[in-house]
Amino acid sequence: MNGILREISVFAPAKVNLHLAVHERRKDGFHDLESLFLALNFGDSLNFRVISEVSSIDIDMEAVPLQENIIYKAVKLFQDKTGFCTGLKIEVDKRIPLGGGLGGGSSDAAATLLALNKLAGSPLSREELLQMAAALGSDVPFFIYETPTAYVTGRGENITPKDMPQMFLVLVNPGFPSDTARAYSLLDEHRGKKDFYREPRNLTALEWGKFKNDFLDVFTEKERAVYNEIISELRELGAFYANLSGAGATCFGVFEKEEQAKKAAEALQDKWEFVVAAHSFLK
Repeated sequence: MNGILREISVFAPAKVNLHLAVHERRKDGFHDLESLFLALNFGDSLNFRVISEVSSIDIDMEAVPLQENIIYKAVKLFQDKTGFCTGLKIEVDKRIPLGGGLGGGSSDAAATLLALNKLAGSPLSREELLQMAAALGSDVPFFIYETPTAYVTGRGENITPKDMPQMFLVLVNPGFPSDTARAYSLLDEHRGKKDFYREPRNLTALEWGKFKNDFLDVFTEKERAVYNEIISELRELGAFYANLSGAGATCFGVFEKEEQAKKAAEALQDKWEFVVAAHSFLK
């Protein structure tokens, strides 16, 4: 085993959806999306260590049962594809809130595939990793690209990296999770359970005045009131754009300067469960 990589630590960035339009429901039950993804310098950290117990997978993460853990699913998928069945000890420093609309699970899954590919000697191409990523979840392919910003369409598998200026953000989670499947169900109910066609816009620039999140209007009045309260507070504190990320439950505000974002985060710290100042992730 001399010279073979036996341990690796990786960063799994959170993301926000600067824009998220949900198009018609497909025959496979999924929806076509159109979104502008922004990766952040805030996220989870994962450490992978090869251990002697063959096929043993030990994940140090109490929040999710092992068989339901997307990191575990990513490991099994990689093992089935490559035959790389060495024992693994995986330690997760989980910072991204669960059910927060920040892509935490998806980013962890992508980080797992990328890390295992390096530990195994890079047997898989990016295209093969992307195919595996799509099988794990709609947001996972974006993180395989390791790009700061991308225009994302289809179910999430069509990724077009974009050059964008650095942005400063404040993330605010109200302290409750949002279930993505439920959010889509509410969206279909809101639209009368019919296919909803919208012409793709092919976003090529930061069109702040045209950005939206289709999920924001479909939640219960109580949830909507909380989200709108956070969004209003972010705007009052100087955010020139604020919205919900993903299918909730984290809202975010975009600020012109880092100092503005930090001051806004300080002002909201005592009121909300989770408040973080972040900026767009630069490779």
